[in-house]
Amino acid sequence: MTHSLLLYCRAGFEGECAAEAVNKCTELGVSGFAKAKPNSGYVLFTPHEAGAAKPLVKFLHFEDLVFARQLLFNVRLIDQLPATDRVTPLIAAINELGSLFSDVWLETADTNDAKEMSTFCRKFAPPLTYGLKQAGLLDARAHKPRLHLFWLSSSAVYLGVSYPNNASAWPMGIPRLKLARGAPSRSALKLAEAFMAFLSEEEEHALLHEGLSAVDLGAAPGGWTWQLVQRGLNVAAVDNGPIAPKLLDSNLVEHVREDGFHYWPKRAVEWLVCDMVEKPARIAQLVARWVAQGKCQHAIFNLKLPMKKRWEELNHCREIIDAALSGQAYRLQFKQLYHDREEVTGFLVGKGR
Repeated sequence: MTHSLLLYCRAGFEGECAAEAVNKCTELGVSGFAKAKPNSGYVLFTPHEAGAAKPLVKFLHFEDLVFARQLLFNVRLIDQLPATDRVTPLIAAINELGSLFSDVWLETADTNDAKEMSTFCRKFAPPLTYGLKQAGLLDARAHKPRLHLFWLSSSAVYLGVSYPNNASAWPMGIPRLKLARGAPSRSALKLAEAFMAFLSEEEEHALLHEGLSAVDLGAAPGGWTWQLVQRGLNVAAVDNGPIAPKLLDSNLVEHVREDGFHYWPKRAVEWLVCDMVEKPARIAQLVARWVAQGKCQHAIFNLKLPMKKRWEELNHCREIIDAALSGQAYRLQFKQLYHDREEVTGFLVGKGR
């Protein structure tokens, strides 16, 4: 059995995803190499020594990976599948994985070329699922790993497994969110996805509810403010630009016509959100200052990464935040969300001195 990892990512970010995979695995004592074809939408990491990969299942955490949309273990390539009967050889290969599975997902990369395989996946799912049940390999009641088939073509597929507590909860790692009627802009989906990515359901109920206060820096036209208002928060929407009139009619929004870098609240708030178009380092410094000086407890912010050296720029922003919060306890997490583009979303929680 191969012990490779498969990581889905945004097309165009294979280099960053590969660099991160190699870095994280090396930190865990597992050296290897990453195969990253430009604009393919995935990365394959293979350890130099198969036996050395075992610690990764336990210690490599999906939530610590910024650029990966999904994380699969025990990956192997099955190719030259006959068009007349793909199920039989697949069942034999899946049986070699040596596990009972709670579910099976048929997926492709998130690229225009790969999307042509989506119809094939829908049609092939029923006979494969039936074959897995007949072989005693699939039981929805079992608390077991999930089986993934990542299709490259109708005759070639990567088999792999994910663990529900260490993986994305969505097929292809993509939450299918719809823009609600009344949302001022599509940027509202970014914050909705960020809440889903960084907060458990219990945390979302506890930390986002009526009566809490928030500041939205660079708010116009109000997509992120709208998400906060939907949850009953009182929001100071800071921007010299216009805010959607319906938000102002909610009686929960104060429009502060000021530059987001110059605004400073008189009282601390529970939430700071920021989606300003600015150099990543400036945003990192700004958000870190708010948390370090106790002006907010939780912050969600976007870093607009440069075209080159994106991995290096992200690490530089980490260093800025680490330095600003030296001596304080805090939680910092980054994720490139589906609704992000040339950016990553950060989540910073201050825990006091």
